[in-house]
Amino acid sequence: MGERGEETLRTYEEINEKIKRGDATVMTADEFVEYAKTHGVEAAAKEVDVVTTGTFGAMCSSGAFLNFGHTDPPIKMYRCWLNDVPAYGAIAAVDVYLGAAALSETRGLEYGGGHVIEDLVSGRVVELRGEGFVTDCYPRRYVETTITLEDLNQAILLNPRNAYQRYNAATNTTDRILYTYMGTLLPRMGNVNFSGSGQLSPLYKDKDFETIGVGTRIFLGGGVGYVIGEGTQHNPQNGFGTLMVRGDLKGMSSRFLRGATIHKYGVTLYVGVGIPIPIINMRVARSASLSDEEIFTDVVDYGVPSSNRPSLRKVSYAELKSGKIVLNDRSVPASPLSSLKKAREVAETLKKWILDGEFYVSKPVELLPTYRELKPLKIKGIEPRVKDIMSKNVITAKPSDNVQYVANLIVRHGIDHVPIVDEENRLVGIVTSWDIAKAVAQNKKSLQEVMTRRVITAKQNEAIDVVAKRLSSYGISGAPVVDEKNHVIGVVTTNDLAKLLEGKGYL
Repeated sequence: MGERGEETLRTYEEINEKIKRGDATVMTADEFVEYAKTHGVEAAAKEVDVVTTGTFGAMCSSGAFLNFGHTDPPIKMYRCWLNDVPAYGAIAAVDVYLGAAALSETRGLEYGGGHVIEDLVSGRVVELRGEGFVTDCYPRRYVETTITLEDLNQAILLNPRNAYQRYNAATNTTDRILYTYMGTLLPRMGNVNFSGSGQLSPLYKDKDFETIGVGTRIFLGGGVGYVIGEGTQHNPQNGFGTLMVRGDLKGMSSRFLRGATIHKYGVTLYVGVGIPIPIINMRVARSASLSDEEIFTDVVDYGVPSSNRPSLRKVSYAELKSGKIVLNDRSVPASPLSSLKKAREVAETLKKWILDGEFYVSKPVELLPTYRELKPLKIKGIEPRVKDIMSKNVITAKPSDNVQYVANLIVRHGIDHVPIVDEENRLVGIVTSWDIAKAVAQNKKSLQEVMTRRVITAKQNEAIDVVAKRLSSYGISGAPVVDEKNHVIGVVTTNDLAKLLEGKGYL
């Protein structure tokens, strides 16, 4: 029987014996999908021993354990920088963990941990700076030198979360540009970004996890690596399985490990991951034969500042890879964040290794779990919302009022923002003290000449930090608070936010 109850077609031992003899039949996932379409899944399953997969995308949850060796006199490094990128040193005297998403303290988003890892793998010289916690056995306080990958005793790529089974596609329904880990999202659903390789995706070719687990030998960063367990946030029952993987950086290539900056978001590491799928039973074969037309994900609105963003529709990878999808009866450009060309190269390289007898499949000692509860981080205690800090006594004006009248309101009440409302108290515009001062200087009399009609607003149940980010993004000092029918019910300003922070001891 197979690992999870399906009749066995072939064992790992039989496959490896065929690899050793040089007569194993190996196809990439793309090739297997087409072969199954032409000849049927059963015939394909009987013919093919191994299907190779590949993905190459931004995998922020990556990093490397590095061991520098001891200096003379020795140092116990509690702080460490590599090319000005901080690495976590509170492990042992000269062991650090360098996170791919760590930012350079001098270059910011231009350079980070992912770039340092690429530099090391490329053979480049990296500046090392460390500060010591002085003890009798570690008397050195400071070290500054340069290193290369070959200078290190160990350089182990250990990535907590890689190769998501699938990724949500991302769009943006707001009226401003959003800069996210899914790339730049244009206003009003101007584009859709997606990631993952669809029918080449490693975890979608064995979606029931019958061949993948602890000890599975894989292609990792151009070298050989291993699955060491489920990745963090592993959520397989919803199609979001992930892997924790490790491999020796000294056997990898910068062709498949690339540092990158996601514009105005952060730094990351692009990682090439390929997993051989041994066709041990028909269920694995049916999963491996799934095509882009049969693999779906959600188009999610990143304009909603929540961990539970709404899905606008389901979309196949075939449609995404076509370069455009339909949203609200409108054709919208779709672009991959991961490289499909590199994903194919990963799968082809892994196939060649197997055919050349350089790579054997390994039976996992423990399969990945098929169910994991994914818990949110609960905020314990009262978290203030806009309604808790907004000014409820709102001074408003009508579009028919003149500039002098509103100037008097601003002076009398000591305010900077005056929402403009219609007869039913619905928001139609806003003026600020600056707008009024400019209107007086330009001798403008009508409020309709100076008011802003496209108003940035807040809702009373929104989180404070979300609204603070909105005010900062638009460079404004306040926003009217409106209800679901656009009635003005309050005003929140940067002064309100400052008072909250001061009360919490931040100021």
